[in-house]
Amino acid sequence: MLTAIDRLRHAAGGFANAGRAFAHRNYRIYVSGNSVGLIGTWLQRVSVGWLAWTLTHSGAWLGVMSMAEFFPVVFLSPLAGVLADRRNQVSVIRTTQVIGGCQATLLAALVYTDAITIWLLFGLTLLLGITNSFAQPSRMALISNLVDRPTLPSALAINSIVFNSARFIGPAIAGIIIAHASIAAAFAVNAATYAWFFLQMTRLSRVQSYSGGGGRNVLAEAFEAYTYASRHPGIAPMLGLFAVTTIGTRGFVELFPGFADSVFHRGAGGLSMLVSTVGLGAICGGAWMLQRPGLTGLTSLVLGNTLVMSLAVIAFTASADFYIALPCAFVAGGAMVITGVGAQTLIQAAVEPQMRGRIMALYGMIFRAGPALGAVLMGSLSERFGLRLPLAVGAVVSVAVWTMTWARQRHIAEQLETEPPRKGTVGATMKAAD
Repeated sequence: MLTAIDRLRHAAGGFANAGRAFAHRNYRIYVSGNSVGLIGTWLQRVSVGWLAWTLTHSGAWLGVMSMAEFFPVVFLSPLAGVLADRRNQVSVIRTTQVIGGCQATLLAALVYTDAITIWLLFGLTLLLGITNSFAQPSRMALISNLVDRPTLPSALAINSIVFNSARFIGPAIAGIIIAHASIAAAFAVNAATYAWFFLQMTRLSRVQSYSGGGGRNVLAEAFEAYTYASRHPGIAPMLGLFAVTTIGTRGFVELFPGFADSVFHRGAGGLSMLVSTVGLGAICGGAWMLQRPGLTGLTSLVLGNTLVMSLAVIAFTASADFYIALPCAFVAGGAMVITGVGAQTLIQAAVEPQMRGRIMALYGMIFRAGPALGAVLMGSLSERFGLRLPLAVGAVVSVAVWTMTWARQRHIAEQLETEPPRKGTVGATMKAAD
């Protein structure tokens, strides 16, 4: 049993890990820009949803707006991954920040002049979805070029804390601005966050990135990444398990409105408590990951928390008591972040540098599209079987796949926790961003 002194030492170790990450100048700059940018992202999502509802009072249009933002990644992630490997990632991010800032500015102007229509909103949201699809692989792959290999787990854990904090700060700010100013003002503030992130990205210096043969066919390069991932003895089973659990369990957050209303009969207040509880668990999971130095043992931790997450979702579906379901949601939220951060860390550490952008595009596609696909699938089945059974079946399937993956845990760990040789395709070069 840990004593109070042991707990303090453990916490101090976490702060030391954060200190090592922030000791890298470029990483400090990136976090200072990304944290503000993510707040703006969540601010915009709430504002778009509220504006769509104001214009149409249609739940179907809310779903269409969500699809416009997230669905492009399914088609564009292979191309975006190739772009992240061919071009300097900093330059890609700067370009997408300019496009995003222009989109937010145009939205603010259209709303302010009362010229906005639902179709214009759809078109601009689709533009943002396309832009984010191109930005995501570069943003994910860039982290490994801002810190050294031993610091990578801590850097990714900090990113997770920033992301999950923004998902609460952004909507809160959006609510205040919309209530006391206007929706146009909310979009204008978001445009300012894009400008801030772009400014910080211009301050980065000497960021190394790899380019893997830019003269080849784009589709061939994208296919090469899928072949590489499917044949890698560590990355393939990790991505396979992540895909199954993402579809089978992570989409339960999107089903919270139904659970809050028809299962627990708690209405909007219950929905808020469920979302906040998952978010609190996610922040705690990210903080806990921050205290883990290095890669050793990370594979077993990811696999163990995958099981915890699936069992927590099963317990959530089995509970008829709201105050029993809340702790289940908290545990699931924490385990989700631990598995997400851990899996991304292991994959980034194991992949060859010139393949990193394309592999992270594949990871990002699963991360973004998986929960939406799971929510659509289970939401459709819920029309006939109710909300509980489809979600429980998804979690049980996740446990079954986990069992097969756990049997190979030692071999997977050897492949993911050992630094790969620095080799790659013919013509791989290095470029630096000034």
